[in-house]
Amino acid sequence: MKERLSLRAKPEFTMIPKRHHLLLAGLLLFLVGIQLRLVESFTLNERSSRFVAAQVGESMPRANFWQQAPVRKVVEPPRWIGLALMSVGAVLTVKSLSMKG
Repeated sequence: MKERLSLRAKPEFTMIPKRHHLLLAGLLLFLVGIQLRLVESFTLNERSSRFVAAQVGESMPRANFWQQAPVRKVVEPPRWIGLALMSVGAVLTVKSLSMKG
C-alpha cells in the first residue's frame, strides 16, 4: 500500500551543540579576534569593493579613462571588536572543556 505523506508533517531536527562543536566555534572566534587586533585595516579588491558599495548604497568614484587604477575600499575595523570576539571565544572554549562527552 502506498503511504500518504501529509504536507503538515515535517520532521523536526534540532542540533544539540556538543563539546567539539563549542570548542571549534570558540577557537575560531578567538583566532579571528586575535587577527582583528593585529591588523589595522583591510584593503578589498575591486570586485569586493563594488559588492560592498552596492550593498551599502554608496556610489563608487569612477576612474578616468587614462587612469586605469582600480578603485579599492579600505576597511578599518574598530579596536573593540577584536577584544569582544576573543572574549566570546575564550568563554566558549572554557565552556566546552567543562562539558561532558
